Amino acid sequence: MSAHTAIDRYLDDLPFSVDAFQETALRSIAHGRSVVVTAPTGAGKTVIAEGAIAVAREGGHRAFYTTPIKALSNQKYQDLVAQLGVHAVGLLTGDNVINGDASVVVMTTEVLRNMIYEGSRGLDDLTVVVLDEVHYLADRARGSVWEEVIIHLPSHITLVCLSATIANPEEFTSWIRARRGNADLVVEAFRPVPLTTMYAYRDRHAGNATLMHPMFTSHGKPNPHLARLTRPTRDRHRRLSVPRRTEIVDLLAAEELLPAIYFVFSRKGCDHAARQIAASSLGLTTRGEQAEIRAVAERHTAAISERDLAVLGYGGWLETLEQGAAPHHAGLIPAFKEAVEELFLRGLVKVVVATETLALGINMPARTVVLDSLSKFTGEGHDLLMASDFTQLTGRAGRRGIDEHGTAVVLYSPHVPFDRATGIAGSGSNPLRSSFAPTYNMVVNLIARYDRSRALDLLGASFANHAAQHRIHTLEENLADKHRDLATFEEAARCERGEIWDVYDGSQRLNTEAKVDRSLLVIGAVVRIDGGLFTLANRSWGGGHPKLEFIDERGRKTTLRSSRLPKEAQRVGLLNLPRPVRASDQTYRDEVAALMEAFIPDENPLPLIPAVEGIASCPDFDKHMAWVDRARRTRREIERLERRLVKATGDDIVEAFWSLHGVLTDLGYVDGWSLSPRGESLRRLYNELDLLLAEVLESGALMGLSVPTFAAAISLFTFESRGDDAVSFTPTDFDGVLDTVGVRHASIIDAEHRHGIDQQRVPDSGFVEVIEAWAGGFALDEVFGRDDVGAGDFVRSARQLLDLLRQIRDGFPGYHNLADRAITAIDRGIVAVGGP
Repeated sequence: MSAHTAIDRYLDDLPFSVDAFQETALRSIAHGRSVVVTAPTGAGKTVIAEGAIAVAREGGHRAFYTTPIKALSNQKYQDLVAQLGVHAVGLLTGDNVINGDASVVVMTTEVLRNMIYEGSRGLDDLTVVVLDEVHYLADRARGSVWEEVIIHLPSHITLVCLSATIANPEEFTSWIRARRGNADLVVEAFRPVPLTTMYAYRDRHAGNATLMHPMFTSHGKPNPHLARLTRPTRDRHRRLSVPRRTEIVDLLAAEELLPAIYFVFSRKGCDHAARQIAASSLGLTTRGEQAEIRAVAERHTAAISERDLAVLGYGGWLETLEQGAAPHHAGLIPAFKEAVEELFLRGLVKVVVATETLALGINMPARTVVLDSLSKFTGEGHDLLMASDFTQLTGRAGRRGIDEHGTAVVLYSPHVPFDRATGIAGSGSNPLRSSFAPTYNMVVNLIARYDRSRALDLLGASFANHAAQHRIHTLEENLADKHRDLATFEEAARCERGEIWDVYDGSQRLNTEAKVDRSLLVIGAVVRIDGGLFTLANRSWGGGHPKLEFIDERGRKTTLRSSRLPKEAQRVGLLNLPRPVRASDQTYRDEVAALMEAFIPDENPLPLIPAVEGIASCPDFDKHMAWVDRARRTRREIERLERRLVKATGDDIVEAFWSLHGVLTDLGYVDGWSLSPRGESLRRLYNELDLLLAEVLESGALMGLSVPTFAAAISLFTFESRGDDAVSFTPTDFDGVLDTVGVRHASIIDAEHRHGIDQQRVPDSGFVEVIEAWAGGFALDEVFGRDDVGAGDFVRSARQLLDLLRQIRDGFPGYHNLADRAITAIDRGIVAVGGP
């Protein structure tokens, strides 16, 4: 069956008619072309992905669906199982393998990258790869993975790249096309459910009522009423204040704008806000709904023992749920989050208070989205949201087929001016920028899989390099234009009367203004102006241009500024005027006029304004100077562009590769373009601290450890504290391990310093004590006592540790048994339940 026939059958089986952009993308896929699809959340990008999967399956081939996070992979797996059947769909998330040989496999993007480097047979007969949320390529921590996949996948594989937030899709598509051949861009700007962005505040002048108005006019301009209202004043009693969360929910309920997702960028903040809403008297649920909520919660937590549920704070969580509110964040165990997702989709939970991870494609649309703040903590400080962040978060608002429009609510903040808020809310998205950077693991895998020339070509194929080449081309074109402009301006500045560059350098103007010889302008001086004679009767030297009073031959008074004297004005003699001089007296002026009738001009008159010679005498001198100014500005622009061009042409990626190669050479992992046995082992470690972990494992220092202590030692490389949202533990009986890690870390830092590489992060011991206890057989309440703090983080961190332990088991034969026993010791109870 042809791909076009497969698409026709797929479209015929759909219970609705597809939109034009969906059919355009599907027809491109049928022609074997990759596609980049950018469309608003809820517009139906999933239809395109599932159509591409149908094409692969109808041809007897395989399709992979990749996502940035395990939760989204799990959800997509369940969706596809419901459509295609459990035997047709598999799941690979690093710590879970379900039906990995299926025709359709859902996975995190890292898993696909690892399969490519390992030359996995699972790639055989693969013809379609869906890269969902492809804008994650810009993520500083993980974005390189998306580029590695796009670069290394065989070119015959069709890519389906999906995103709602790319401001430069043309540039991104041109890279895909340059790297892989045929690729089409499909852009859909229409949002199926229109979005209205509201601005909420408490108004002291309205009895502290919480009010809400549109942020923008019907023409898309910032609301002038809100702009005036939020303008800073000198009133020490600020009129506006931040609304309480319960007031916002109450207002949404009154306006029939529930269900809502309330984004709070802190796990503790989510928990607190959900409890606040549940404890209020809003009455979000009926008794019947509460019974349904309880049944769903019990079903999702049935595999967890009562003893563990007590540690997890199940009773308080259930009580909050029953009141129609719930938190949703990475600190909750999967069973809790999955229950919340089902209850929200069924309309039983009316308000979910979530961190931004909920915005990553999880199917939880709402009628309204509220942003508690326009800034979030980045780990180093608080930064304002990017426009793409805002678009991603508010994309949840408006349920297609249910709501006529969606609503986003931004809360007033005294720390974020209204114009900044509208700038974030109105921009839409940000340009996609590469975060590609070589790692030690990437270096050894490139050496293992390609010859030197091919590997360097692949590094040059990154989106970062493509963007750099585009910038270089643009800069070179701009430079050529500026050089042409400079030649034109320099030619226009030329003057046949002299070299203007000798008298005017653009910083100090040559003053060519006619200057009067003041010594000639004494009282009684007779001046010839335009053929007539005038006697100077008074003068005032104040200011830049003296004021002169003359009496002419007919006895009239004339006042001139010296600057108004014509260049041809001459002093032709002196009159001995009667004293005192009374130029305002007509009788006096008549007397002076009589004297002038008898006056005989000198034969050698004196010019009042000395002649200007050379280029300064050119009547177009000011124009020449203007061209000099333009030429000088253009020269500065050329210098700036040349500096940017030098910076842009620096191949930072290749340079970084060779720096990492140098470190690996120093430490015995590579020799020229070949790997040592240590380098072969490093290929299997996909970890931020990959080289340090390899060094510690190769040292043999972990060989004699017990299973619990070995698990704790490996946790040094997976755990990373999150400040207030994480729990830190003090390591016990761990001095030998920490000493070995410290020595190896110092040796790597020395090698990196020699090769100009930034220092890698320090291993984190914050998970050591808790995982040592868990791997030692302790129960959950013995690990956490009566405090439920960190239980969700514990499950997440334990499953990350399991993923790395499997890598060690499969890549380091000497640790196979120890790592396998550690996996068994950890993957039990709530940790095992935490998997899909």
